[in-house]
Amino acid sequence: EVRGCPRTVSLLPEHGVVAAVEDDWAAEYSDLRISVRVVSSIDEAIAHINRYGSKHTESIVTEDRNAASKFMEEVDAASVYHNASTRFADGFRYGLGAELGISTSKLHARGPVGLEALVTYKYKLFGDGHTVKPYAAGERQFKHSSSPVSCSDSPARQ
Repeated sequence: EVRGCPRTVSLLPEHGVVAAVEDDWAAEYSDLRISVRVVSSIDEAIAHINRYGSKHTESIVTEDRNAASKFMEEVDAASVYHNASTRFADGFRYGLGAELGISTSKLHARGPVGLEALVTYKYKLFGDGHTVKPYAAGERQFKHSSSPVSCSDSPARQ
């Protein structure tokens, strides 16, 4: 299911886009559902993501290197990607070993805190439409066809 802002609904009338409500922007559905909002600028996109995003992993799909660079610097998330799947967000894929948990806050330590606990990280991944392979055989694939990166019709592209 696709939920969208009024502009998204008007751009995709034949696809049955459902009008989004305020709660949709911050929802983590854990389902085959997405909320889409058309914005007029990279600044508007960053503001929307910083307000409603997960603070965990965010990605931009664009050919515009300046927009990507601005996104990578200004989006408040532990991992930010350019032209790459957010499924790369995994301690094992980062070479850090298995995850014990996921933190979306900038400081999570309690009690006596050493230097290592005070350091936070922001992971930046630059891709070219890259996706991840499944860990186990039989897992569903999420990329079914070639997906060229093109934003020539985007109102945010200048």
